[in-house]
Amino acid sequence: MEATELDPPDDEHDPEGSTIAYERAQVSALVDQAKEDLKALDVAAQRVADGTATTCDRCRGTIAVERLIALPTTVVCVSCADSV
Repeated sequence: MEATELDPPDDEHDPEGSTIAYERAQVSALVDQAKEDLKALDVAAQRVADGTATTCDRCRGTIAVERLIALPTTVVCVSCADSV
């Protein structure tokens, strides 16, 4: 992608396929989401390190270990997640 940033977009494509610009936007969105996921994992690792991984941010109750296994970046218990 970086090599083609200086070139004007070439949207010549198969009429039944997607444009190059669309595909680049899609890849860019995936990269942005991956960066956000990494940040959330860093926060989760810090919560494990400081001993607050199983404490709900809303009610201060306990987050079940099974929930953390399924959703390692969660910061709320099932009850608080259901009330949103």
